[in-house]
Amino acid sequence: YVIYNPGAFEQAVNDIKVSVLHTVDDGEIQSVWLLAEVDHWNNERERIVCLSERSLLIVKYDFVTLRCESARRVPLNFIDTISFGEFAFPPKSLLNREGHGLRVHWDKLREPTFLSRWNPWSTELPYTTFTHHIMANADPNMAPVCQLEKFREALIEATKRAHTANPIPGRANGVLVLEKPVLIEAVVGLMSTINNQSRLGYCLARGSVGF
Repeated sequence: YVIYNPGAFEQAVNDIKVSVLHTVDDGEIQSVWLLAEVDHWNNERERIVCLSERSLLIVKYDFVTLRCESARRVPLNFIDTISFGEFAFPPKSLLNREGHGLRVHWDKLREPTFLSRWNPWSTELPYTTFTHHIMANADPNMAPVCQLEKFREALIEATKRAHTANPIPGRANGVLVLEKPVLIEAVVGLMSTINNQSRLGYCLARGSVGF
């Protein structure tokens, strides 16, 4: 895993500060985490997740070429629900996933459309899901930034501060924190099985392959 090359994570954080962070909108970065994002089709992908004063930044970073490939920004005061629990699937699903997930929802009034729910490449869902990085316990030096539970605590506190500092007019403010199973509604998924078993969502020493 290229992330464990000396200085790779530090270089990534510096690049994010230069190319992704907008200090006027986001404020200063408060903490940086190395996690895995699990999409609605059960695909797992390596992500750098930054908590700034006002934003949650989800960054796809290529540790081979040392560049930010894409980033998503979620204002912290938009986040309305944070759920934590074991992964779950529909009764007839052929997929499975062990461990715990953390789901961050920022528009509880908007239900995902049928098309976005069944489109594997959809980016219109009003939530995202995180889990532990696959190598969370492999390197003691990296372990602190890979802990999902610690990230959960930091996210809850940051979201509460953002709701207090920047309430949204005409909207019920505050964040609902739940402990319940994190449901992935996919029933079948050959693509996700290949992706996860081959670790295609992680930057490995195999060229610039990373999703």
